[in-house]
Amino acid sequence: MSQAPRPCWIYKSPRKEEMYLYLAAREGFDVLPPALLDHFGPPVFVMELALHPERRLAREDVVKVMTNLETQGFHLQMPPQIRPDYLPSFHQSTLH
Repeated sequence: MSQAPRPCWIYKSPRKEEMYLYLAAREGFDVLPPALLDHFGPPVFVMELALHPERRLAREDVVKVMTNLETQGFHLQMPPQIRPDYLPSFHQSTLH
């Protein structure tokens, strides 16, 4: 049995590229810790999305996002990190 789609609203940070907030309620910023909102900056609306367990997200586990929305009202998607062990091999391969 499939879970009913859960709407969420996604906002990007104007201060940190590729940092996103998923909210359980449109403009539901009151659930955010003040320090998080200070660091995130004024949220910029990106889109509304219907989440369900079968939906694929590019960089997040949809079940984890849905759980966080249910339990705390938001989910924070951090920017991807470049693995330091990847950089030397990348640079070496481009030099030869």
